[in-house]
Amino acid sequence: MSGSIFCIGELLIDFFCTEVNIDLVEGKHFEKQAGGAPANVCATAVKLGGHAVFCGKVGKDPFGHFLKQTLEGSNVDTSMLVLDEKHPTTLAFVSLKENGERDFTFNRGADAYLTDSEIDQGKLAECSILHFGSATAMLDGPFQSTYFQTMEAGKEAGKFLSFDPNFRKDLWRGQVPRFVQLAQKGIGMADFVKVSEEEMEIITGTTDMKNGASVLHELGASIVAVTLGKAGTFLSNGQQSEIIPSMEVESIDSTGAGDAFVGAMLYRLAMVPNPKSIIDNFERLKEMVVFSNKVGALVCTKIGAISALPSLEEVTGSKL
Repeated sequence: MSGSIFCIGELLIDFFCTEVNIDLVEGKHFEKQAGGAPANVCATAVKLGGHAVFCGKVGKDPFGHFLKQTLEGSNVDTSMLVLDEKHPTTLAFVSLKENGERDFTFNRGADAYLTDSEIDQGKLAECSILHFGSATAMLDGPFQSTYFQTMEAGKEAGKFLSFDPNFRKDLWRGQVPRFVQLAQKGIGMADFVKVSEEEMEIITGTTDMKNGASVLHELGASIVAVTLGKAGTFLSNGQQSEIIPSMEVESIDSTGAGDAFVGAMLYRLAMVPNPKSIIDNFERLKEMVVFSNKVGALVCTKIGAISALPSLEEVTGSKL
């Protein structure tokens, strides 16, 4: 039986501009979607057949209730989702380009105020994998302390820790060195680290895959996955490394693809009684990445993040 996956971070509303290839200055029409990187990871793992718990805070407002209902409709455990009466739900406005890439801006709210006392430590202890992939958690605020305290406690308890720094340039303007410092702190505690090419360069100072992975391993990461979009994923366990090809698809919207990749990886890792036991098994890790690449590719063929997630049957039955 698969172990439970704990994901902590933001759950928010993505307002997608329905006018393709137009910036947010000119956009007028928007469609509401549930979003937030750790929530996407949770929903992916559950959609594939796993069990995941989401931990975070939304406003006690119509948007917050919509998000709670969305996760529950996806069978995600929301017992650690807090409804905040003082702060509104976090919002993101997203504009899509013709190539499927996106431009967006945040209006941050309740997710910044989750405290350690609001986390169910008993339920947390029951989870076998803890995932830290918030785009906003490392920003200044009460949640930053909660985030790293939870990570440190998980490390001390011997849990398998997953970390995705989720760099967003609009959130870190003029503060990139601070982002690097905090990202390196997270990497230092993680067993599995997923970064994009951009994030690897920002954090390690190099665009060379092997050199970048070496830096991440030196910081503490056991397994490194660098997602390369349509080119696939660079995988390294510190002993072996290889680019695992992705599937060719016509990308409509890349929103949530990286999160879906992570969710698929954690779904597969959670099926192993002791995920740390396969760190040295490169062939096993490769097979997991092949599967996860496929999940990420399928998400790109539809609009949205959670709404675009494929089922296990769709992944295994796809001819992509």
